[in-house]
Amino acid sequence: MADKRDYYEVLGVGRDVSDEELKKVYRQLARKYHPDLHPDDPTAEEKFKEITEAYEVLSNPEKRQVYDQYGHEGLESGGMGPGTGGFSDVSEILESLFGGMGGMFGGGGRVNAANAPRQGRDLQTNVTLDFMEAVNGKSIDLTVQRMENCPDCRGSGSAGGAAADVCPNCQGRGTVKATQRTPFGMISSSKPCPHCGGKGKVIKNPCQKCRGVGRIRVTKNIPVNIPAGIDDGQQLRVSGQGDVGLNGGPNGDLYVGVSVRPHPLYTRDGFDIHCDIPITYAQAVLGDEIVVPTVDGNVKYRIAEGTQTGTVFRLKGKGIKRLQRSDRGDQYVRVYIEVPKGLNKKQKELIQQLEASLEAKNYAKRESFFSKLKDLFGKAGDDNK
Repeated sequence: MADKRDYYEVLGVGRDVSDEELKKVYRQLARKYHPDLHPDDPTAEEKFKEITEAYEVLSNPEKRQVYDQYGHEGLESGGMGPGTGGFSDVSEILESLFGGMGGMFGGGGRVNAANAPRQGRDLQTNVTLDFMEAVNGKSIDLTVQRMENCPDCRGSGSAGGAAADVCPNCQGRGTVKATQRTPFGMISSSKPCPHCGGKGKVIKNPCQKCRGVGRIRVTKNIPVNIPAGIDDGQQLRVSGQGDVGLNGGPNGDLYVGVSVRPHPLYTRDGFDIHCDIPITYAQAVLGDEIVVPTVDGNVKYRIAEGTQTGTVFRLKGKGIKRLQRSDRGDQYVRVYIEVPKGLNKKQKELIQQLEASLEAKNYAKRESFFSKLKDLFGKAGDDNK
């Protein structure tokens, strides 16, 4: 008994749970873990058995009373363990949830899932764009390999497209019945027919091109429109361009991951563009009209007299087009002063003459700095001027 979990814990309910709430919780968990709905999950059946065992006990007033007082050992010693005294309303609940599916508690009439329409597999590919291609958008052709219906048999898998024969083992149902002993007693279940793989049909004369599969892998060129404004790391969905669907199901989709190469001048922040532009000392002092490169071409911008290095100005609407919208981001331009190097003697003398002619008021930030420094350190601040 030590390895059994508490039934209330299994169902995730408190010990004061009502019968109505208990039934509601069990319905939700049965739908979540029913093994017929999760054929690829090996743990689903064990979880389903565990919640069904817990519900079978707690939904029975007599068993619940014994369990509340004495736990698992009380049920076993009293001959009231799971599987004794009927299934309470488990079968009724499962029938209401799954109808004719049968499954572990079914009785035939299971839906032939192998013949049910299924969506084709989604495909994934990647594309690398230049910065400006991402900004302006681009139409490209992508080469992908995908599954399509075989042209020789038109997807039937049978030579010449002939109809498949009814499986003699399951008479076309796709399932066969089996009875097994479980902790709840003898239970009838349905499982896929091993002769036809659950399809209910067999192909006597398979198509030579697809070997009876009905689909073949082909290489296709698919046109894709990259929208203006796409960013690095984003993904496009191209509807219906994945693998062909099974049994008349819809095609899968093609997902295109986008990578964008960096630009030598621009950096991107959302739909805004940033760039740095060097200006000369004279341009910064006197002001000037400078040329600014944008994604739409060069534009002229006048900088004011006394422009400081690091000053940022905005070109409204000169950024990147927003996806599926008409408006755009902005471009932010930061200017920095390039200090001239390699001056000759005359040039140095001219700089010295200029410097000598300037007054404290011409260096407002410098004057403010040393004023604060003097307040902090006294005369030592004057020595730094």
